Amino acid sequence: MRASGTVTRSTLRQQIADALRDEVLAGRLQQGREFTVKQIAEQYGVSATPVREALFDLSAQGLLESDQHRGFRVHEFTVDDYRAMVEARTLVMDGVIRGIFSGTADSRVRAAKYRESLVSVRRRADEAARAARCGDLDILIGYDLRFWRELGALVGNTYITDFLHRLRVQSWVFAVPYLRRDADARDRLWDGHPALVAAITLGEHDAVRAAIDDFNSHALKWADRLAAGDPEHHGKPKAQ
Repeated sequence: MRASGTVTRSTLRQQIADALRDEVLAGRLQQGREFTVKQIAEQYGVSATPVREALFDLSAQGLLESDQHRGFRVHEFTVDDYRAMVEARTLVMDGVIRGIFSGTADSRVRAAKYRESLVSVRRRADEAARAARCGDLDILIGYDLRFWRELGALVGNTYITDFLHRLRVQSWVFAVPYLRRDADARDRLWDGHPALVAAITLGEHDAVRAAIDDFNSHALKWADRLAAGDPEHHGKPKAQ
C-alpha cells in the first residue's frame, strides 16, 4: 500500500487501519498474533508514524492490544465475550425499537421516515442473505457490516451507530476462525436481513421485535454450540 499523489497522512492512517481490520476479519491475521510497527510499516511500504496511529486506532476499537515492549497483538475474544456482545447489542437495539415503534405520535413520524430510507439497506439485506445461504463468508461479512451500519445510521445517533458497528466487527473477528474450519458453516450463518427490513417496512413493533429476537437467539445458540466444543476451540481455550 504505497501512498501516491496527494494522499494525506490521516488518509494513509485510515487506509492502513482498514487494511489491517480486513486482514483480521478474513482470518489471515489471527487472534493472538503478535507484530510490531516496524513489521507492518515494511509490509505496506510506508513510514512508521501512520502505522503506529492506525494500530492505536484499532486498539481503541478493541481489536488489538498494545504492549510497550512487545508491540501489538490481535485481541483474543472468548465465548463469554461473544455472549456479552450479543447482550449489549440486544439492550441497545431494544431501546432503539421502543423509541421508533412505541406507538406515540413522534415515534410514528420517526418510523415513517425510517421506512422511507430503506432502499439501499434493502439491497444490502438481499446481498447479505444471498451470501449467507451460499456460505460465502467473505462476501457476507462485507454486506452484513454495511447493512447494520446503514440501518443503524437511520436512527440519527452517531454514538449508537458507532457502538453497534464496533460490536458487529468484534463479533465477526471472534466468529471467523470457527466458521472457517466448520464444514457446516453455511448452516450457522444468519440470513434474516430481508425479514428484518420487511418488518421495518410494515412498521409493526411486534414484527421488528421478532426479527431482532431471531437474530440474537441465533447468535446465542451458536455460542452454546461453541461452548460445547462444536467446532473445537481454536488456540488455547479460555475458561468459560
